[in-house]
Amino acid sequence: MARQIGEVILDLRNISLRFGGVKALTDISFNVREHEIRAIIGPNGAGKSSMLNVINGVYHPQEGEILFHGQVRRDMDTHDAAAAGIARTFQNIALFKGMSVLDNLMTGRNLKMRTNFLQHALWWGPAKREELEHRRKVEEVIDFLEIEHIRKTPVGRLPYGLQKRVELGRALAAEPKMLLLDEPMAGMNVEEKQDMCRFILDVNDQFGTTIVLIEHDMGVVMDISDRVVVLDYGKKIGDGEPEEVKNNPEVIAAYLGTQH
Repeated sequence: MARQIGEVILDLRNISLRFGGVKALTDISFNVREHEIRAIIGPNGAGKSSMLNVINGVYHPQEGEILFHGQVRRDMDTHDAAAAGIARTFQNIALFKGMSVLDNLMTGRNLKMRTNFLQHALWWGPAKREELEHRRKVEEVIDFLEIEHIRKTPVGRLPYGLQKRVELGRALAAEPKMLLLDEPMAGMNVEEKQDMCRFILDVNDQFGTTIVLIEHDMGVVMDISDRVVVLDYGKKIGDGEPEEVKNNPEVIAAYLGTQH
């Protein structure tokens, strides 16, 4: 069955973010629809990662408002964002390098655990049943990402491309409604990028997960995105379907370095 893009679930209105006298974002508005792949692009220093940090509660904008599922979010932190179903991967891999792939993915289940530390330490009764259920979910993610052969390998021993896949797996283990991906293909070779594109499309299609991603590879962005918003020097200069954005003179100028 074809994927159906739904109603707006995230609405960012007139967002401005400053660090002292430095303007990171200025009066930016755009929205994200349920089940779509929404790309945020722009040259280095455009404010893309700052925008993801606003969405998942790392930064609180000085101006504007954010609506998630129609509710205005004020002073939401990263824990609240995760509890609301927003998961995140990072530009720089943030895994526990000495732990196995399986154990790293298990950390993605933390917010869904209901039993306490003592029960887990004893591994008895409800805690045992709960951990077995979480392990089952994690094994499903491992199968989905085709990493069964490395499930017990310490992450620090893995090549870069597989570490990026494990980080995606940890985010998926949280069963997010919305997945924020910060340069998921940075540093990858062509084959690794093809694999990651396939997994992102499958996550979106099979799980129905809404995806917001930052990516510098324009070929990837144009191939997999439903809509693209373009930032430059903290301001929005384009927003629309990939073909529309690709032919926007202001976007072309920003990428060719002739705008400023």
